[in-house]
Amino acid sequence: MLRVSVRVLGEFCVKPHRVVSYKCVCERSPSRRETHNKGREDGVDGEHVDGEHSWMHGSSAEVLSTVRANVQVLQNFISEEEEASFLKELDPGLKRKRYEFDHWDDAIHGFRETERLQWGGVCASVVERLRATAFPEGGPLLGPVHVLDLDKAGFIKPHVDSVKFCGSTISGLCLLSDSVMRLVSVENSADWACLLLQRRSLYILRDEARFKFTHEILKDEESFFSGHRIPRHRRISVICRNLPL
Repeated sequence: MLRVSVRVLGEFCVKPHRVVSYKCVCERSPSRRETHNKGREDGVDGEHVDGEHSWMHGSSAEVLSTVRANVQVLQNFISEEEEASFLKELDPGLKRKRYEFDHWDDAIHGFRETERLQWGGVCASVVERLRATAFPEGGPLLGPVHVLDLDKAGFIKPHVDSVKFCGSTISGLCLLSDSVMRLVSVENSADWACLLLQRRSLYILRDEARFKFTHEILKDEESFFSGHRIPRHRRISVICRNLPL
């Protein structure tokens, strides 16, 4: 049975003059970690996609075709200087919070978080660039930006963001650490893909990748991509979502 977490926030939609009330609901899927970890670390059962999509590999060509059509990973989306600006703006508030290792809905382990409606100059321009890249022009966006800070020992378990309160697209800016995101079909757990999210990259999940696959961030000891170890350190993600139409 799916575990459902509900957090109620007062949210502003980016679309002019429209105010929305947002409930962030995470629909957990049953743990599939045991079946998915076996064999992935050696890269034998995953089909690596070279060239433009070298950041993705998966269980079959069909799965990769579906994911490729609905996922983007943009390397070096921000500069080192822009990353430093985010840390300067976010760290003072984040460091006043403790990492939580017993999350009340069991979806995230080793995290602290905040939301931001307003940003300083450099960060504001990056957030605008993120939104312009990831979302259709003029579409309704969730106003506050979600900031999730994962401890080195932290991880995000498989989940699908609620289709009732979150729209067709999720986009996240990856700060401080490389990581591996795993997507698993909600209909067939043998269908999966892994995304290499390098530090300062931007990922975008749309449509089928958003609705028909769970997504998770692997813990450090499970962080492998195409047979290569990807060490996980403290990781901050700056996440934007659109609203359901």
